[in-house]
Amino acid sequence: MKVKVFTIFPEIFPGFLQYSLTGRAQTEGIWSLETVNIRDYALDKHASVDDTPCGGGAGMIMRADVLGRAINAEYGGGRIIYMSPRGKPLTQSKVRELSKEDNLTIVCGRFEGIDERVLEAFSIEEISIGDYILTGGEQAALIMLDAVIRVLPGVLGNEASLKDESFEYLLLEHPQFTRPIEWEGRKVPDMLLSGHHQNIAAWQHDKALEITRERRPDLYQKYLDSKKV
Repeated sequence: MKVKVFTIFPEIFPGFLQYSLTGRAQTEGIWSLETVNIRDYALDKHASVDDTPCGGGAGMIMRADVLGRAINAEYGGGRIIYMSPRGKPLTQSKVRELSKEDNLTIVCGRFEGIDERVLEAFSIEEISIGDYILTGGEQAALIMLDAVIRVLPGVLGNEASLKDESFEYLLLEHPQFTRPIEWEGRKVPDMLLSGHHQNIAAWQHDKALEITRERRPDLYQKYLDSKKV
């Protein structure tokens, strides 16, 4: 996968993606990263990229002529995404969908956002990582990329470890335990020590249902609805 990021802070990348599994995957060529400094396409000597919003309001807006110029010069095709709190939520199914792309381009906004005409002109998809506001799209882009890269073929040493993760089947993950068997008076559940794999799987599924019902009733309802189909 080839990733290209438009940003006014290219030094933020690759950030934590250069470490652990994602860093090793980059070294092995499973994914690559290129950043484009939007300021390089500014039209004045001050490298200005923003201006006051039309109609009034607080903050500044990234200019269409600057950002559009950058995209026109550097965009090489493929999926193009703008990290935005008004975008569609990033879900595990969306992560899986994005992981199938050969080319992924991400536009990182700053200030109060970017001129709407850029989104329209390039048919840019908007994605949100949650119902909260960050200082810029770079942080959101790194989180999205981490989620996408880790499901690329060859990134995880054991592909089976993806199977039972939270959200893969509309359920949160069941509790996990390891040695020591007893710690500060708390023991690993006897079922997990039984060696009966079918019963263990049933126990894990029941726990996943219980946790999802308690912590994410919205997700639990989606799970129930999926079983009716």
